[in-house]
Amino acid sequence: MDTATHFVMGIGLAGLAYTDPAVAEDPKLAAVILIATVIGSQAPDFDTVFRLKNNAAYIRNHRGLSHSIPFWLIWILSITGLICLIFRDVSAGHVALWVTIAVCLHVFTDLFNTYGTQAFRPFTDKWISWNIIHIFDPFIFGTHVAAIMLWITGLIPPTPLFITLYVALGLYYIWRTWSHFRLKNRVRNMDDERRQGDNYYIIPTVSWNRWHVVKAHQDGSYDIGGLNGKHLFWTKHAVPSTHPAAEASKSYRDVQAFRYFSSFAVAEVEELEWGYIVRWADVRYRHRKQYPFVAVVAMDKQFGLINSYIGWLSHEKMQKRLSLHTN
Repeated sequence: MDTATHFVMGIGLAGLAYTDPAVAEDPKLAAVILIATVIGSQAPDFDTVFRLKNNAAYIRNHRGLSHSIPFWLIWILSITGLICLIFRDVSAGHVALWVTIAVCLHVFTDLFNTYGTQAFRPFTDKWISWNIIHIFDPFIFGTHVAAIMLWITGLIPPTPLFITLYVALGLYYIWRTWSHFRLKNRVRNMDDERRQGDNYYIIPTVSWNRWHVVKAHQDGSYDIGGLNGKHLFWTKHAVPSTHPAAEASKSYRDVQAFRYFSSFAVAEVEELEWGYIVRWADVRYRHRKQYPFVAVVAMDKQFGLINSYIGWLSHEKMQKRLSLHTN
């Protein structure tokens, strides 16, 4: 999920902690638990520090090792230890319990997004993305904000309020998972051009009724489209480039990081007087007919690097950024 959602979920868990009599009866412990759950809900995303190095390092590492099984324990022990060092008279057991819930809930909810995580390292370094919940879900964020406001204003006590909230969210996740499974089968049956071996990926948007659809063929090409209500449509057929420039671009850092993260990467090559521009796009992400998650390499005629970029850009911003170094 996005940072704002993880933040409100951290506060929500602090409200849920009032189901514990020790927390409900001790205002100081309750305040400490609030600090613990907010930090625990953000901790796995502390890998954003890789941005200080470069975008390639960030893309390669974000939601990777920091979300892995060994790091669950590292986050829990370090956050609990730091808090108990500062607040020496609070129960370490209660702090550890709610930090554990916060950290594990963060990783668990991230699995439902398209971006995914390497949550099952060290057993596998595969990126796990279930494509069920958009990275920003208005329902999840909105219900948390509403519950927090009701708690702050004292209109509803935290125990029944947050029990209701998290039961409702549990049912919401079950419904979205069932809906995703059902729609995936529906899309397969609706597609008159399906071929044996085709794999379908249903990508969530902020709307419950609109989904991006990616159909992966055995030859490595993709059909890209959408599902709007009951209407399935295709907008583009993406074929991996066999141009020598596309192959040469794989040796550069930004493309290597992009291809390490994405198994849905497709390259397009533009030939210019001075060389080549190779655009790698992740076909799962489509916004207003563009693919904003890209790795772009500008090379001369001998495939020497002129400039490169990896990250989220509109087509116009990408062209402007590259033009600074290719004119």
